[in-house]
Amino acid sequence: MHRLRFIGVAAIGALLAGCFTLLPARGVTPELGSQIAFDVNDAGRVALGPTMGPEIAQIEGRIIEKTSEDYLVAVTTVRLLRGGQQVWSGEKVRLRAEYLGSMYERKFSRGRTVAATAITVGSFATLLGIAAVAGILTDNSGGDGKPTPAGLTRRPPP
Repeated sequence: MHRLRFIGVAAIGALLAGCFTLLPARGVTPELGSQIAFDVNDAGRVALGPTMGPEIAQIEGRIIEKTSEDYLVAVTTVRLLRGGQQVWSGEKVRLRAEYLGSMYERKFSRGRTVAATAITVGSFATLLGIAAVAGILTDNSGGDGKPTPAGLTRRPPP
């Protein structure tokens, strides 16, 4: 019974965490507060290089403000040209529109979430099965299953 409860909690945790993906935002103006990512062009790398680093490929974050000329973004991730990424903690950066290329919106991915949940639940079930077969989950509270005569103390084997 405990095993089923454990598997259920693991499945719910995986579903609540969910998986997200970046999808192109074609012709859509993002709403304030939405999670977005922008590809940075060469002009943007030159302009933003002194404050954010010279090898920026993409900036991801939450839109705080948008004007006709720029975006104010609370940056969460900076992806680099040669791979890798830097995690930011919501620092506000003003990004001029001429520094940016394609825009992406962060969306919930049902397929990825289902796959991650199936893998998580399957892994936990397999581990619990292996533990049960190996006897790890059985009750070994010090006795060998034989009754102890009254007045005697059972000692563990040497």
